[in-house]
Amino acid sequence: MAGDREKFIRHYVAVVTPFKDNFDVDEAALRRHLRYFMQPAFKDAGGAVIINPEAGELFYLNREEKRRNVEIAMEECGGKVPVFAGAIDLRTEDAVKVAVDARDAGASGLFLLPPIGMMDITSCWDPERYPEIWLDLAKAQTSAAGLPAIVHPVAGRTPTFGIGLPLAPALLMCREIPEIVGWKMTYSYEGTKIVAKALKNVERKVAVLIATGRYFHDHLATGILEGTLSGSYNYAMEPMMAHLDAWKRNDIVEARRIWDSGLYDLHAYIYSDYSRLHVRYKLATWLRGLIPSPFMRPPQPEPRKEEVMALKDLLRKTGLGVIEADAVAHVVERLKR
Repeated sequence: MAGDREKFIRHYVAVVTPFKDNFDVDEAALRRHLRYFMQPAFKDAGGAVIINPEAGELFYLNREEKRRNVEIAMEECGGKVPVFAGAIDLRTEDAVKVAVDARDAGASGLFLLPPIGMMDITSCWDPERYPEIWLDLAKAQTSAAGLPAIVHPVAGRTPTFGIGLPLAPALLMCREIPEIVGWKMTYSYEGTKIVAKALKNVERKVAVLIATGRYFHDHLATGILEGTLSGSYNYAMEPMMAHLDAWKRNDIVEARRIWDSGLYDLHAYIYSDYSRLHVRYKLATWLRGLIPSPFMRPPQPEPRKEEVMALKDLLRKTGLGVIEADAVAHVVERLKR
């Protein structure tokens, strides 16, 4: 069984969801973006896909849209790379239906997110005292779908773990839900080291999947990084894959060159404000010309003008092409701030 679980140590992209001007899902653009990740630079390096992650605005998609996105991902990526599907809804019974929909659409596994809704289970939830709040939901979803699962362990901020689920409830979930095969490292720098070490010592294999792009170099240097799961691949896949490959070949000089040639600065800006993280993922992906619009579904925020200009310059510094100036100016004129 441990050997089977090694196959889940991969590099997962948390795919953004493109929208049309009326905020309908742009299915043609989603197909193009998924095909972009099926090129050898990503696919042959152990790439995999998370469809309907938080970066894909899962919380603002209805059930039909979630299922359709999984169907599209399977049509474009199925049989080429693993495809895990985000599964959440307001009520447990509806979240279970979304998980079963993902299975029926052919997904390789589930991407589990914590409950959403009232303050009792979100901003005021104490996961160390009341782990059953998420544990019961995750058990219901994995039991109904019968699929392996990767966990997106966000929770209220703590000094030790940042925005990640504290260690005790994390280990409890891994012990009590045998379907869990991967753990996204949504933690602070120090919290990542604590949780990663603990996960590597659990009896059965749970893949440690580093998430924060600006820490990849550090965690490769210390040996923490096994696999990755990040929205950063949307906007910087090519240099990120080259950086990972250089480390794999033990070419530290080349890895450092790539990291110091703008990649770190780009990631550092993206991650400098977590309240703007997904806005900046999508904005940078649009500036690359990989999706047709940078806008997220309201009430999610619009990009700001200074973010457009900063990311345009940082992408260029990293050696990544950006869209024509006229296209950038057209969007900037629409922005309120």
